[in-house]
Amino acid sequence: NNVSKNEITKQDLCYSLQEIVFAMLIEVTERAMAHIGANEVLIVGGVGCNKRLQEMMKIMCEERGANVYGMDSRYCIDNGAMIAWAGMELFRNGVTTPMK
Repeated sequence: NNVSKNEITKQDLCYSLQEIVFAMLIEVTERAMAHIGANEVLIVGGVGCNKRLQEMMKIMCEERGANVYGMDSRYCIDNGAMIAWAGMELFRNGVTTPMK
């Protein structure tokens, strides 16, 4: 056991940091879902390719009776997909910006 010997590796540190950051993302997502009454999550962006984040999000959604969706990994590295989705949701809800 490396911890009992006071030997913490870079891998241990990185894994712990990832777990904490992802736990924070999951908590913020869960709060946002509760605040707006959402029952769906779409994971996009480069971090959306991370299998651990997908797993944690899936667990949270299952506990809430919600669904989680991921984009094809070819599109997760492009924030354009995230921006396009946000634009589509805004338009679908009647939010537009006049072009001048």
